[in-house]
Amino acid sequence: MTSRTFTRHSSLIHVFLLLSLVFSGNILQTVTSLGINYGQVGNNLPSPDKVINLLRSLRITKTRIYDTNPQILSAFANSNIEIIVTIENQVLPLLQDPQQATQWVDSHIKPYVPATRITGIMVGNELFTDDDSSLIGYMMPAIINIHKALVQLGLDRYIQVSSPSSLAVLGESYPPSAGSFKPEVSSVMQQLLDFLEATKSPFWINAYPYFAYKDNPQEIPVDYVLFNRNIGMTDPNTRLHYDNMMYAQVDAVAFAAAKLGYRNIEVRVAETGWPSKGDVGEIGASPVNAATYNRNLMMRQFAGEGTPARRNARLDVYIFALFNEDMKPGPTSEKNYGIFQPDGSLAYNLGFSTMSTTTANSESVTYSSSATKVRLVLCGEFC
Repeated sequence: MTSRTFTRHSSLIHVFLLLSLVFSGNILQTVTSLGINYGQVGNNLPSPDKVINLLRSLRITKTRIYDTNPQILSAFANSNIEIIVTIENQVLPLLQDPQQATQWVDSHIKPYVPATRITGIMVGNELFTDDDSSLIGYMMPAIINIHKALVQLGLDRYIQVSSPSSLAVLGESYPPSAGSFKPEVSSVMQQLLDFLEATKSPFWINAYPYFAYKDNPQEIPVDYVLFNRNIGMTDPNTRLHYDNMMYAQVDAVAFAAAKLGYRNIEVRVAETGWPSKGDVGEIGASPVNAATYNRNLMMRQFAGEGTPARRNARLDVYIFALFNEDMKPGPTSEKNYGIFQPDGSLAYNLGFSTMSTTTANSESVTYSSSATKVRLVLCGEFC
């Protein structure tokens, strides 16, 4: 082992110990609705066993990966950390064949359960976007075939099947009560919702208020997107008050599902986050804003909040992402959504040492494999 390697490992261990001390007040211990996305598009990421130690330091017991990496699935055995796996978009055409789907489950899932707590399979990621709609037709046959394969193996009781959507599936989004799906996807959304209702599975969305602010910083109050103190907005139809954009996005999807007859589908956030660095023109991408967004969001999770439309139902959220990923394509922001650097050091100061277990101010506030580039925003009078 070189001295440089030893120094890097020592630094990682130091961070783990520090975080254990910071979180020793049980702040995160009971937050079962908070997870974090574990992307792997980097050439300098720590090994899975070190990632497990990091998650334990954070008291986070849920994570999601964007494939079925056997090294990760093996390492997570007996860790008691729940893990959601993803079927890559390019694999979906193969899964139109039920036999191929059965073979996929038999080789990618069966060898690891129950030792590894696989609790969900995401069939693709953002299969409908503003730029490309060619993959959406593969979604439902793949979902149905994967679910049938799980049933055959007796695993459907433990593993839910769904597919995360970007907000591009919405045609109307403001106010939240006007939420509705675009006509071109309403049929497949109806099929998806029917499946989710039958299997008691959630509807997952990727929600990034950062994009709304970046595209219109003069009109959208930064405090509204960062969960800081602000006057917010009131839905004129429901009289529900929103003090942050992400909750408005979640409720818009819930209202869209209700318009198709599905009023009890649970909406969860598969990804939300904020970049700590960006290119010129990527307004708002900064360590301060990233720390504020994620810290305030976590405080909401500590409080067990629901959205205005579903106040009594805790909202499940997965932050994007655990690490900065240096090999991701696209603008600089895409590489800088991580809470941590690959060496285990914090990308920015989340300030947890000064946080308490009290609820965030109720009058104000609050990760994609591609950190969805959708430009649809829920800003109403802010636009």
